Amino acid sequence: MTQDRPFLGILLMLGFCALIPLSDALGKVLGATLPIAFIVLARVLVQFLLLTPLTLARNESLLPARDVRWVIVIRTILYITGIGLMFTSLRYLPLADAVAIAFVMPFIMLLLGHWYLQEEVGARRLIACAIGFCGTLMVVQPSFAEVGAPALLPLAVALIFAVFMLLTRQIAKKTDPIALQAMSGGLAVAILVPLLGLGSALGLADLRFAPIVTAGEARLLLAMASIGTLAHLLMTWSLRFAPSATLAPMQYLEIPFATLVGFLIFREWPNGLAALGILVTMAAGLYIIARERQAPRQAPQAAMKREGHDGPR
Repeated sequence: MTQDRPFLGILLMLGFCALIPLSDALGKVLGATLPIAFIVLARVLVQFLLLTPLTLARNESLLPARDVRWVIVIRTILYITGIGLMFTSLRYLPLADAVAIAFVMPFIMLLLGHWYLQEEVGARRLIACAIGFCGTLMVVQPSFAEVGAPALLPLAVALIFAVFMLLTRQIAKKTDPIALQAMSGGLAVAILVPLLGLGSALGLADLRFAPIVTAGEARLLLAMASIGTLAHLLMTWSLRFAPSATLAPMQYLEIPFATLVGFLIFREWPNGLAALGILVTMAAGLYIIARERQAPRQAPQAAMKREGHDGPR
């Protein structure tokens, strides 16, 4: 069993938060000239090519257990759909706004866990969910006024990845995480190649192979996919060295990193209402994380009180 090394885990999670907005930014650049589905194909193909040798070197299988195969198929479809919608939203929205809107996902996961997995959710966390969603709407509102319906795409991304994470939770103990990402990349390629072939035959603009890829675009595709794959590996490895309760607050650093990357590359900056909404969303999310961390400590105390004890003497 790997020994906990919280500082190393935090550093790895910081690496994820810094790199994933850069991968999204490169996807935003590429989305201006290339079909979205082709960008997603490059992303998952590089993921498969990079992680397969690593999986085999660790003597892990690329074939999932029989009882989780359909879950992995559904999870992979959600994965490529979510990435595609995120890249599409970045054609219309500033990077920081899109990332902040998508951070409604933790609230959706909390509610889905309550409704479908019968997980206990207290009134305070429900109120925090409502406040966080209001913060998200504050980010959406100026973007919606400017670009219309595409401003809602990150909300769809959040819903898709919330279900994706719930499915991942179901199979996490049965599948090695790196092997899971490798096999998901291979399955995604197998799904996307015929889909893009059909889209090319039908003349669908964003569901087709790119007719010509310049050397510059090829380098950007490789960089985008490699950085995205490395970022998710850092997140996976961070969980080997530190508990999720320690790392969860760190993930909200992705929003200021995305704001910085968006400013440096695109000269984008959230307006006043969007910036306030980002702060409200982050505060509500951090409150929920704090409540989640308190719950395990409060449960034994509540049990002792029920038994007539005030605590250790």
